[in-house]
Amino acid sequence: MPIALWCVLVAAILPMLSALPAKMNRSYDNSRPRDPDYWREGFRARAQWAQANGFEAFPLFAVSVFVALSQGGDPEWIDRLAILFVLLRLIYVFCYWTDRSSPRSIAWGAAFLTCVALFTSSLWS
Repeated sequence: MPIALWCVLVAAILPMLSALPAKMNRSYDNSRPRDPDYWREGFRARAQWAQANGFEAFPLFAVSVFVALSQGGDPEWIDRLAILFVLLRLIYVFCYWTDRSSPRSIAWGAAFLTCVALFTSSLWS
């Protein structure tokens, strides 16, 4: 199985992991996981935003990987781009957690361009 498909699985799990540290708190009430007051500010809010953006970014990435693999793109190049996407998303989450907006935006943009490169990879292979 191509590494790129494993990256799709990692990218699907990453959003949930983005909010996990915010839930590792005694004040977190698992019987009310969507309580807006809990997620209102600070680290908790940023973790929730990172999670939401991860769910938003996932469909484009997954479709881009499937298009790249099905349209005859170079499998080695596709694997590298998929790994790059996951690494950029990890940087993105870390920047969200640590309230670094400019590097976060750069990581987001680079991850988006990685999806574009994946989607169009069969055009230049």
